[in-house]
Amino acid sequence: MSLSIRRRQALIAASAWAWPLALRAQPGWPNKPVNLVVPFPAGGGTDAFARPLATQFSKLTGKTLVIDNRGGAGGTLGASVAAKAPADGYTLFMGGAHHVVAPSMYPKLDYDIERDFVPLIQLASVPQVLVVNTKRAGTGSFKEFIELIRKSPGKLDYASAGAGSVHHLAGELFKQQTKTSITHIPYRGAGPALQDLIAGTVDMAFDGLGSSAGHIKGGRIKALMVAGNKRNPAIPDVPSAAEVGLPAYDVHTWYGIWAPKGTPPELQAAAIEAFRKAAQEPEAKAVWAAQGAEFPNVTGAQFGKLIHDEIRKWADVVKASGAKLD
Repeated sequence: MSLSIRRRQALIAASAWAWPLALRAQPGWPNKPVNLVVPFPAGGGTDAFARPLATQFSKLTGKTLVIDNRGGAGGTLGASVAAKAPADGYTLFMGGAHHVVAPSMYPKLDYDIERDFVPLIQLASVPQVLVVNTKRAGTGSFKEFIELIRKSPGKLDYASAGAGSVHHLAGELFKQQTKTSITHIPYRGAGPALQDLIAGTVDMAFDGLGSSAGHIKGGRIKALMVAGNKRNPAIPDVPSAAEVGLPAYDVHTWYGIWAPKGTPPELQAAAIEAFRKAAQEPEAKAVWAAQGAEFPNVTGAQFGKLIHDEIRKWADVVKASGAKLD
């Protein structure tokens, strides 16, 4: 065999090995900072996961993940901004359960969460928790709290992350199942709502455990019930909804990342892999565990199906409750 033939064969063999690597490296993403639109103010549940995620993302990729807080209108203002961003992989959107409720509560949205976005990855799922200000609502048990509400129908109020948010509908579902009357007070995000709850401006909140866990452990607010049929390891002393007589009260707040529609598939794949790795770093796992969160690791079309099913589920809740924007 001549030297030239051997060289050609060696080049072909080298190319065969290099080709898969070239495919994986093709996106070259990210090669500059990535903007992550978070549609709630700092200090809320979305922010509680976005910031530690950003730290790990930056560590793994060498590029900054910039948290862009755009609060208002139950998270829909930030979603509207993200929907209109260039589909180049450098503006992404971190939303969640609020954005599958919004289509039923905001009939004039200027974006469609299914039509205008590409679902990338579901990153966290946490149960809702009923938390109270003890100076306003007492320090007793769930049973005693229900008795207090029934003695003064309509006089106790609950804060939410905004009209039309999961926090809002969690309160409406609670009213249905307990046959009680409480007044809804909407805020521009879970962060401001929790600040007023801690300050004693409002009586209670139905919040994602992710944003409440630290305040519960610090004694600033008291948890009376965690949604679902089991206790959460982050707050093991707090009874589940099933334990206090509400077996059908199963409300979870979940968070995920979308890209604007039209984002190339190879950039979608690169982003999914980067965020999956970031969420599985030991430091991120510790944050998730402290906030009572699970990492679903649901991606692409599977995440899209979850979104579609959740939109229909919450539409039924909105219709049954008669919930309206305040």
